[in-house]
Amino acid sequence: MATLPSKDDILRWVEDNPTLTSKRDIAKAFGLKGAERIELKRLLKELEDEGHLEKRKKGYRDPDRLPPVTVLEVAEPDAEGDLFARPLEWHGEGVEPRVLVVPRETDPALGAGDRILAKLTPVKAEGHNYEARLIRRIGATPRRVLGIFRKGPEGGRILPIDKGDGKEWTVAPDATHGAKDGELVEAEHAGSRGRMGLPRARIVARLGDPSGPKAVSLIAIHQHGIPHEFPEEVLAEADRIKPAGLSGREDLRDLPLVTIDPEDARDHDDAVWAHADDDPKNEGGHVIWVAIADVAQYVRPGSAIDREARKRGNSSYFPDRVVPMLPERLSADLCSLHEGVPRAVIAVRMQIDGHGRKIGHRFVRGLMRSAASLNYRQVQAAEDGAPDEATGPLLDEVIHPLFAAYRALVRARETRQPLDLDLPERRVVLSDEGKVVSVSFRDRLDAHRLIEEFMVLANVAAAETLIAKKSPLLFRVHEEPDPLKLDALRETAQAAGFTLAKGQVLRTEHLNRLLDQAAGSDEAELINMATLRSMTQAYYSPANFGHFGLALQAYAHFTSPIRRYADLIVHRALITAHGWGDDGLSKDEIEVMEGTATHISETERRSMAAERDTTDRYLAAYLSDRVGAEFTGRISGVARFGAFVKLDETGADGLIPMRNLGREYFVYDKKSDSLMGADTGTVIKPGQRVTVRLAEAAPVTGGLALELLELEDEPMPGPRDRPGRSPRRKPAQAKRKAAAGAARGERVRKAAKSARKVTRKRH
Repeated sequence: MATLPSKDDILRWVEDNPTLTSKRDIAKAFGLKGAERIELKRLLKELEDEGHLEKRKKGYRDPDRLPPVTVLEVAEPDAEGDLFARPLEWHGEGVEPRVLVVPRETDPALGAGDRILAKLTPVKAEGHNYEARLIRRIGATPRRVLGIFRKGPEGGRILPIDKGDGKEWTVAPDATHGAKDGELVEAEHAGSRGRMGLPRARIVARLGDPSGPKAVSLIAIHQHGIPHEFPEEVLAEADRIKPAGLSGREDLRDLPLVTIDPEDARDHDDAVWAHADDDPKNEGGHVIWVAIADVAQYVRPGSAIDREARKRGNSSYFPDRVVPMLPERLSADLCSLHEGVPRAVIAVRMQIDGHGRKIGHRFVRGLMRSAASLNYRQVQAAEDGAPDEATGPLLDEVIHPLFAAYRALVRARETRQPLDLDLPERRVVLSDEGKVVSVSFRDRLDAHRLIEEFMVLANVAAAETLIAKKSPLLFRVHEEPDPLKLDALRETAQAAGFTLAKGQVLRTEHLNRLLDQAAGSDEAELINMATLRSMTQAYYSPANFGHFGLALQAYAHFTSPIRRYADLIVHRALITAHGWGDDGLSKDEIEVMEGTATHISETERRSMAAERDTTDRYLAAYLSDRVGAEFTGRISGVARFGAFVKLDETGADGLIPMRNLGREYFVYDKKSDSLMGADTGTVIKPGQRVTVRLAEAAPVTGGLALELLELEDEPMPGPRDRPGRSPRRKPAQAKRKAAAGAARGERVRKAAKSARKVTRKRH
């Protein structure tokens, strides 16, 4: 009679023989027969219950080890050009193993996102646990979904967190990735539909408690595919960097340059100083210095840090965290202009006349030492007569001269007439536990505007210098508005009682006149938002098409290379153009400039969307305790499914679904961008004042559902589904009624238009 193996004996056999793990194979290996096989079955069941083994169709395996043949997802090449991959099925409790793909000469080229079936060999190597040989390529990354996992008797379901995506996904028992009920998970489409026609999903990542601290921004990071963890080779490369010295640089350490940032600033990459120009030919003029961290000194073209920075494109800022473009060794240390510490910079000295017009500039590669790290409120208070210990000694030499130069730039700005939108920025304040403490609007101080004007001037100087030196660069481009969007803006303005001139070449000063007309009125926010919606999106391009919004012929981003890859390109171009070193713009970079411009324009939009989604979720969490409360706001848009409202108190955006508009049936009119009631002819359109009740707040999705109570101070009938509601019209009858109302409205509009024409002719 054979000796029954211990549990350790069984686990060692499974580990050493991954292809011989069926109960029959194990019994044969230990010479077990008859009743002994029943005992073996009991031991295997205990090992399975304890989590040491996982039962498969054809045998058992250690859940903390990968099977000899498995499906992998290929990642991007690392700094050495090696391809690594991650297993799509990982059921272990430990860290997910890393797999090195070892290609043969005959294998097809593999790229990030490719799915492969591979044969694995366990190895004990630094940085990876397995080596993989390609069997065949399966395909690219399928559709992904982010949601809450709900465990069930047969696997479970995923409830997506995307607004408007109410479709659930089913998860098979062997595709849960070990997820627990209520966890936030990332999953991918897994083929054919399951029960009740729902799509199948396979969980690929567990992201933890969706209500935990910092989960809100983590949702947005994963949802928008923002890289947020630096590869080891990038961190190692950053740790090896030494600070730059004075060699080959102009000594700027005696200049009283200061940094001025928000109180919660995470980095300090620009410093400023100004003084009266002592050139007798420029009486009343000023000299402005802007010094920017010399990131190019540390991030060389083609390095691991550079490849990662280009991939990210920019930093992403959330209320609870920053996803930086560069590792902290650079962004928070070597490239942050800390007070009293020598730091490498590229600086520009600019001369302006008494009217704020730039009459000359020159760039230098230097070494500076910040005289002080200040915040906007400090600087503003000092200028207004209330200095503190930090700003008091700097009043005469630094702060007053800065504001004197700024006032000259304001005069130049008034002549240039850049677009002057008034759109308050929301500020979400969190507790240490990640809960929303308050939501407010950021103050706009002259100290903020001072830094903005200085940075704009420095960016213009960078563009002009590189154009003059015929150097390739990336321009910041903002093209003129689309004519159709301008027509929509003109109609919105006219409906609000304002005018936007037609039949002439549009300039920003025309839009500013419209904004001035609306300033201080109830329609001010509406006109500002409508003007913003009429604008095209700014983007990066190696070709110069001007910047409409700033009313500038040439503009390039130079002032934030810590957080924008475009600025790093401009820095390198300046280095090459001035012959400052071998760390300038490379030939390879010039060849792919168009692709870089497209890529970083897309990463910028990706970050903006993620930041907006995160703010929406925090606002929904903040308002979730006030469901049933009433709020005032303004209609910000309409659609076939309801009306959007921007709430006054927080700036949060909510939706009034059709069922919550009132008792009657509303029809959407795309041409007039409005909803019209079939019974009363009530018109709902952007800009109208409303009072709403908060019906639902969903922090996970960021959605707010509202109920319309008052429109322009007039009460609305209750929702259709309330007791005592009036009979709902049939859609066809309602549409006929609405069409008749629309026709009446059109006749009224035409009559009013004719009357205006007659009135104008009489004058």
